[in-house]
Amino acid sequence: MGSYISSYANRLYVKGESAYGTVPAITSDNRIPAVKLTARQQVDLRLRRDKTGSRTFLGMPAGGRRNSEYELRTYLTSWRPPTPPAYSGLFSAALGGAPVVFGGGVLAGGTTESVLVFAAPHGLSVSQGVAHGGEIRFVETLVNNTTVTLNAPLSVSPVVGAALPPTVTFWPATDLPSVSIYDYWTPSTAVQRILAGAAVNRLRVGLNGDYHEFVFSGPAQDIIDSASFQSGAGELGTFPAEPPPGDFDHAIVPGHLGQVWLGGGPHRFATVTAGTFELHNDVEVRATEFGRTLAAAVVPGRREVRVGFEIYERDEAQTISLYQAARQQSPIAVMFQLGQKTGQLCGLYAKQVVPETPQFDDEDRRLKWRFRDGRAFGEGEDEVVIAFG
Repeated sequence: MGSYISSYANRLYVKGESAYGTVPAITSDNRIPAVKLTARQQVDLRLRRDKTGSRTFLGMPAGGRRNSEYELRTYLTSWRPPTPPAYSGLFSAALGGAPVVFGGGVLAGGTTESVLVFAAPHGLSVSQGVAHGGEIRFVETLVNNTTVTLNAPLSVSPVVGAALPPTVTFWPATDLPSVSIYDYWTPSTAVQRILAGAAVNRLRVGLNGDYHEFVFSGPAQDIIDSASFQSGAGELGTFPAEPPPGDFDHAIVPGHLGQVWLGGGPHRFATVTAGTFELHNDVEVRATEFGRTLAAAVVPGRREVRVGFEIYERDEAQTISLYQAARQQSPIAVMFQLGQKTGQLCGLYAKQVVPETPQFDDEDRRLKWRFRDGRAFGEGEDEVVIAFG
């Protein structure tokens, strides 16, 4: 006898595609800590205008173009370095670049809170993420093959011989890869789905929520399901069964844990009450070509990175300097650190953001400034970097 399907009996997997719309094979390691997946598909058919002799709707022909879109929400959770996090495919699809792994290193003499000296060549690049003592930072400059400076000082001075843990860094790129999103349910006889050719048009991150949450949304080439599957969909011969369960870590990170660094110093601000990070890729799908019912590719437009935050106003130099930068349209550096424990860190770094003049909010007991939609810019695929540590 059939029964209702529990909304908790759901597991999501994500993996990058080798070619647009070609569904890859997955394992239990591709499972992500999903919160919610919303997917929608519409058939694009225009109104019939033939004269039928009646006012009755006579139906539409089969085979119209299919337009699909989705929104996926996931939490920041623990990961097992040096393997990239399970949702790294989504971050590659959002920024464009493949994950770059730093295997870690041992520190030597001369290391300070802002300068790291390694005992061997580090192999780091400018803006690559490094982690130490439950904090994540980004490389500001390469002094030489064993020494780097950081974008912000560490809270605790590293000691000689300390080992830095691995990190994974994502940079922007000109082209955007696509991913397949597997949507499995219990029981196995329920309708299972695959979103093939999923592109990330928007990535949104908020600060100071219940948990650190990432929201990805955009178009997909098709929604393939087990109930109506036909051989060849997504380059598959049969609808794939869910992989055997693996060791899945459900440890999530509270949304109030982390750090915010702002300004030209930069300075760490403990008065931030909220923050937002949004990346928009202005994606367009090749879906109007003759002879096709599914999109052929995704084409990104100009990237737009917006950063906003709310802080309590204080009569101190570092807070007032933010207001002055906004009035003068001077760029500031913005870094959000999510989490405060190694293996549960995410850093979002925009080195040049032009803040908007803040809105004064005096509704509560203390005056608050709201800096909205500051636009990040750079010199070429470098306006934002995301790293895990």
